[in-house]
Amino acid sequence: LAASGRKLWLRLFLPSLLRADVNTEIQPGPLYRVVGSRLSISCSTSGFPNENSDKDFKFYMASPARPTHFLNIISTEDPDFGYARFLRRIEAGDISLTRVGANSVIFEIKNLRKEDEGEYECSAVKPRSILNGVFSVKAVVKVIDNSLSVTSGESATSLTRDEGEALTLTCQASTNTIQHVHLSFIWYLRKDGAEEAKPIISLDKDFTLTPGQGFEQRYREEAIRLDKLGDADYRLQMTKLELSDQGQIYCQAQEWIQDPDRSWYKIAEKDAEEITLTTSALAVSLSAESAVQEGKELLLSCSISAQNLAGRFFSVAWLWEGNELVRMGPTGILTVTAAYSDQERDGELRATRTENSKYQLRLKPVRTTHGGSYVCRAWPEERDQEGNFKQGGAQDSQPQVVRVSTAESGLSVKMENTLQIISQGEKLRLTCTVDGFKGPLSVAWQHKSVRSPLFSTIIDLSEDGVTEKAEAFAGREVRVTRSKMETFVFEMDQVAPTDSGIYECVVSEKQANGKTHSKFQSANVTVKAIDSLVRVILKSRDHGVTVGENAHLMCKVTSPRVPMTLTWSVQKEDSNINTIVVLYSNGSISWSGDQHRYQVEVNSQENTLDVMHSLKILSASHREAGTYQCRVSVFLGKVHKKIPPSNQLKVMVNNPVSELALVSKPTITQSINTDIQIVCKVTSATPKPSLYEVIWELQQEAGNKTVLSSDRNALVTFGTQIEESDSRRISMRRTAEPAFELTIRQARLSDKGLYVCKVVEYLQDPQGEWYFLSDKTTTTNLNVTEPDTNLSIDKKELEVNVSIAEDFSIPCIITEQSSNESQFQVTWFWQKGAEAKPIYTAYRNSTLQPSTENIAVRYGHPLPGQFDLKVKTDAENSGVYFCEVEEWLYSHPYGWRKLAVEKSGNLTVNVDAEGKLSSPPSYFLLGTVVKSPMLRHVFLLPHLCRERNNSTLWVEQVPLNGKS
Repeated sequence: LAASGRKLWLRLFLPSLLRADVNTEIQPGPLYRVVGSRLSISCSTSGFPNENSDKDFKFYMASPARPTHFLNIISTEDPDFGYARFLRRIEAGDISLTRVGANSVIFEIKNLRKEDEGEYECSAVKPRSILNGVFSVKAVVKVIDNSLSVTSGESATSLTRDEGEALTLTCQASTNTIQHVHLSFIWYLRKDGAEEAKPIISLDKDFTLTPGQGFEQRYREEAIRLDKLGDADYRLQMTKLELSDQGQIYCQAQEWIQDPDRSWYKIAEKDAEEITLTTSALAVSLSAESAVQEGKELLLSCSISAQNLAGRFFSVAWLWEGNELVRMGPTGILTVTAAYSDQERDGELRATRTENSKYQLRLKPVRTTHGGSYVCRAWPEERDQEGNFKQGGAQDSQPQVVRVSTAESGLSVKMENTLQIISQGEKLRLTCTVDGFKGPLSVAWQHKSVRSPLFSTIIDLSEDGVTEKAEAFAGREVRVTRSKMETFVFEMDQVAPTDSGIYECVVSEKQANGKTHSKFQSANVTVKAIDSLVRVILKSRDHGVTVGENAHLMCKVTSPRVPMTLTWSVQKEDSNINTIVVLYSNGSISWSGDQHRYQVEVNSQENTLDVMHSLKILSASHREAGTYQCRVSVFLGKVHKKIPPSNQLKVMVNNPVSELALVSKPTITQSINTDIQIVCKVTSATPKPSLYEVIWELQQEAGNKTVLSSDRNALVTFGTQIEESDSRRISMRRTAEPAFELTIRQARLSDKGLYVCKVVEYLQDPQGEWYFLSDKTTTTNLNVTEPDTNLSIDKKELEVNVSIAEDFSIPCIITEQSSNESQFQVTWFWQKGAEAKPIYTAYRNSTLQPSTENIAVRYGHPLPGQFDLKVKTDAENSGVYFCEVEEWLYSHPYGWRKLAVEKSGNLTVNVDAEGKLSSPPSYFLLGTVVKSPMLRHVFLLPHLCRERNNSTLWVEQVPLNGKS
């Protein structure tokens, strides 16, 4: 009953095991993450019988240096599962494994390190009740440097603006990451008294602009803008500042990378330094050049700051020495005083409104009488429902004194190097020489770009030696020095292509009468972009190497002497670009690949701009094969400037030449039911240590099939078409030669065919990994034959006289047989007259079958090859008796087959019904020799028989008395 219960349990349980189909999934890699960032990998499983029970998970990790050696990290079931190097980080909370459901977990590293790069394996713990499924999955993690750079374009940390005034801020954001990344950019404002900063406007990774909460209306009115200028500049424009805009403003850049699952992941985030913005209520300001040469243009710019400036009206007037010159009404109508009406008519005086808060008055040509103190006055205008305006109180700007100098001076100015071509990142140096001056000198350096029609001041040097930079250049390294009394030197570091244009040196001399005389000279400067000056060429003498050899790559960089970062990268067959090493301009080196596989070297060539960077691949393996590139970026103006990469260079790692050669017997012929050995011998092998995979294939007319295979670790596996009964009689062994012996025991006819021995050779690369080298085949034609039909039966013709009281025997003696495995079916016949009838059959399976004839018999099988049938004598038993033998042999897959049929000699029996013989016959003892492959003996079987002729074999005849 217990055994019966076990069988029932197995019938019920085993199908449930086979139906289980577990599937475990992990976030696909490679996942690129930066040093110091957070790594998060999701892992889930499905297909367990109980979906609601908590599943246990384990995480492992293998470094690039040892890709097959996985280390325990963390497990949900065992707190001590991890290695010591991970346990300390787990206890500190840096590494965690968190359940997010019964069937899923999240693996996290809060602060990634360089040594965390590698292949991660998530394994769902396999219970004993589940037999099949996917329980372990892997994902590759690449840890790269954080090269995101974010800097403010403003040198000042605090700014003051009037209400309604425009604010323009710039930030530079760039990255040196060679993978395909996107940057998002956000301007933040932390208002006074608020703990959290709120976004003003953002540009996401998909280049979509979104205003922050509370700034939507101003964005729709285009009062707030975010523009990307060039590769790295992001400009914020707020045309109408409000009092509520006061606070700390800063920019933030985020670096995003697209994972293989097509989702975007933020790998880095950095903030620029904060700028404190102070906004004030309605204010009027006036700006103008303090010194203007007679005949030039005098520009008086008036700015108004107020809340809701776009919806308000103002009247603006310019006053000179307290006297109104011109007024612009709220609708733009000009009113000019009589003294300047002629100049206004001749176009020498023009007043315009350039923006809601900007008003300009231009006087050209300016006269010496125009020198003096100027004020801008503004009146708010309230408009009623009828369209009439009501003027409010006036607000004056601070006075601005303008000096107009005459040309009554011997001052002359000469510019050295009036045509300069320099490279981006270099220093611009201009020298201005003055002659013929008597009074104190001041100098102003101005610039006019290619796209601008007007000059803008860069820096001033007063007669007292005080320098003052323009606000637009507050963040630049700009200097003006007076090396000699007559020499002024202008210097600006790290110039950019946008600095190209015309530079003016304007020298002003203060004369004894208080007037100022100015002269200027210009120089044309062209700044070449760095990417047009840098050339990167990659070459190699040996980009096709054999496994174990070194490969040498040379990256020639031709460039001006600027801070430069060089990155070596390789692109494998998976099309991912992987960083090998980064060489920074400060001399530091950051490895991302297996440092032990590579060497780097840098050589600067004298008297040239060339720098040769070398990358040596040590003892190359197939893992180092791929397409290599060197990439250069320069860091200018706090921005990474990527240079087009070098040409691609494919490094091929070739296998050594294989010397593998095989030999086997071309033909083997052997009988059925014998043991057969087919030997596949390696006659020549590659000198390096090899491992072999062997595959035996049988080719027949019905089709081809794999008999068995032995992998390079000697693990033998039978082909799917090989039946279990065949697997028990087929085996393979390896010998030291080396040779591979395929043994087939008890050969069958179905075993014949063409046997193909395929040997696959593997070598070990310098990293310990085995790789395919070559394969060779050799064939043997196996012919399995049946044994010859050698069935032989004693065929002597005999005659015997018996009385009714006697029994007689009908011997059936097999003297020779075809095979040791043969079995026999024997049938005895009685022929009386012309018809022979079977009287008894002994089948090969020991089944006995008497005939329906009325005859009494007794069957005997005393020895192998000897069968005997005794007949009880009856008056009717006279006649001819003989036996017929069928030889049967088993062969797969045909089963038992009849090989031969043989008939014995006749035995003639005479029965004396009276019990007496009419004449005494002669008798002799006949010895029959039985020869059998199964026996190694000779039997002498005596027969008392009557001789057919008169000769006798006995010395003495013994008469037999009849039965009374």
